[in-house]
Amino acid sequence: MSVRPASVGSFLRAAPPDRLPEVVAEHLRTWFPVSATEVLLTDLTMGALWPVLEPGSPPGGPLEQRCFGSQQPVTDNGSRRLLLPLSTWGDRIGVLRVELTETLTGELRTEITSIADELALALRAAAKDTDRYRQVSRRQRLTMAAELQWELLPGRSLSGERFRLAGQLEPAYAMYGDHYDWAVTDDRLTLTVLNGHGDGIEAALLTTVVVNAMRNARRSGANIVEQAELASDALYSRHGGAAHLATLLLEIDLVGGTIEAVDAGSPRALIAHEGDIRAVSLEQQLPLGMFGDSRYEIQKVQLEPGDRLLVVSDGVHSAQPGGRTPYGETGLLSALRRTRLQPPSEAVGTVIRALREYHAGAEQEDDAVIVCLDWLRGTA
Repeated sequence: MSVRPASVGSFLRAAPPDRLPEVVAEHLRTWFPVSATEVLLTDLTMGALWPVLEPGSPPGGPLEQRCFGSQQPVTDNGSRRLLLPLSTWGDRIGVLRVELTETLTGELRTEITSIADELALALRAAAKDTDRYRQVSRRQRLTMAAELQWELLPGRSLSGERFRLAGQLEPAYAMYGDHYDWAVTDDRLTLTVLNGHGDGIEAALLTTVVVNAMRNARRSGANIVEQAELASDALYSRHGGAAHLATLLLEIDLVGGTIEAVDAGSPRALIAHEGDIRAVSLEQQLPLGMFGDSRYEIQKVQLEPGDRLLVVSDGVHSAQPGGRTPYGETGLLSALRRTRLQPPSEAVGTVIRALREYHAGAEQEDDAVIVCLDWLRGTA
């Protein structure tokens, strides 16, 4: 008599990186009362979920979207269909859909949830070695600038015991130089948001230089002042001040809530607390790369338990389609109030959709970034 393997993980690690969905489908069909399986991945706009195993099939419907948005299991069809979120460290990848031949039990849900978690981790690891999953997520061709930007991103959401974090870029398929980056180490979260300079591939190349210069400094143990100064020197040495880049660098103490900030340009920060939204007042310093040997200073901001920090590029706060009032003065605040009960991963999408509506069909003149952080320390 065959004994069910303790985990699907060993099979996933032994499989080619592009065949992970098939491995999970075969495992479920062999060892569980499962008649059909589908893996659905989110597209770049986070607007739809697209099938991998049967790519010609329609995208996921309302139930799949509910599972993806809530990050909770969803059942349907008299408990014969199970939908499970695919996510790892808070980064939402997609949804696993399973059709059962028996009514779902608590034990069966637990076992299949474990398989979904193994699959999510494997998909994230495999993405650098196969194009299959990227091809599913892309619904149209990216510009070269956008290709560079997506390759630079750390992810689109991240969570831990003390925080939840998400970011989104717009437009997804034709970005220029706006960007965000983050990393968490030893209860400290480093977060940067950049306003690009120029258009197209040149803007993306500038951002690539700056992001990698800051990562190089950060990974060598440098603080955010040293990160800003190294990036500024790298940019100036190449362009002699003819090209520069605005950025906001933040290092957040996830235990005490203190933020150390270097404001080197135009990204804006706001803090929302129990419905009240206030701008973070920082003294603006010179953009990176404007002058040789630029020096920067740290400013401090204190978060309170339950605070929501939002950082937006000028493509959000300064958007002025058709000469209208800048989005940051009216529309942004209204959109942020609507996100009060949403997690950051949903809130960034709400703000981006509201920005699209503000343009009323007109093409956006600038790309846009929004990053949302909830500090959870002390709220439990």
